[in-house]
Amino acid sequence: MLVLALDSSATASVALAKIHQDSGEVEMLAHRRTSDTRSHAEVMARFVEETLHDAAVDPFSIDVIVCGTGPGPFTGLRAGIVTARTVGFAWNKPVLGLMSLYALAEYVFEDARRAGNDSFVIVTDARRREVYSAKFLLENKGYTLVSGPCVGPAEEVPDVAAYGKGAGLYSDVMKTVEGFENHQPDAEYLLKAASRLGLENLSEDTSALYLRDSDAKVPAARKKASISAVTVPGEK
Repeated sequence: MLVLALDSSATASVALAKIHQDSGEVEMLAHRRTSDTRSHAEVMARFVEETLHDAAVDPFSIDVIVCGTGPGPFTGLRAGIVTARTVGFAWNKPVLGLMSLYALAEYVFEDARRAGNDSFVIVTDARRREVYSAKFLLENKGYTLVSGPCVGPAEEVPDVAAYGKGAGLYSDVMKTVEGFENHQPDAEYLLKAASRLGLENLSEDTSALYLRDSDAKVPAARKKASISAVTVPGEK
């Protein structure tokens, strides 16, 4: 099964892989990402095109598209979701949503296990001196989400091993794991997380997990200007 994954919850990334459903093996075919957190709209569509080109894959041979749904900032997150929905519509392919923090959980859970932890928390930067976070419990063959996603002050993050960019920013108030302070969700590991969870268990809901209201406000209705009578010289 050919699966295309997109995520723009922090940086912008696109990955294409073949998932062998009998074994669960994920064969990565192509991958694009940027470290920039402010160029999502400019690169997402191009990354899709380049990823398909690198793997020599026709878009109509894609079986399913997986889209990271955040949490993340409004503009960047929206760029990835709109791109996923657009190509899904154009190619007539199903688009499935998956919380982006699963991508980091997939990347770090073996490290958490080796460290002897029974749980860990993924933390990313939410700006405004806040973080996005989700807590996961380690299991025999992986991990499971036990709380989150949520947004709030770093001081409110669960007191367990913390991975991700947000943990690096606020290492004075949480148990930040060294070596993972700059890691962000990425489409490659979002795709691997989707395979672990089972594509059949993912939702068709690709609504963005903003978790808080937008800074953009609808302006109040303008008051109508009153027109006063004007007396023209010579008129009565």
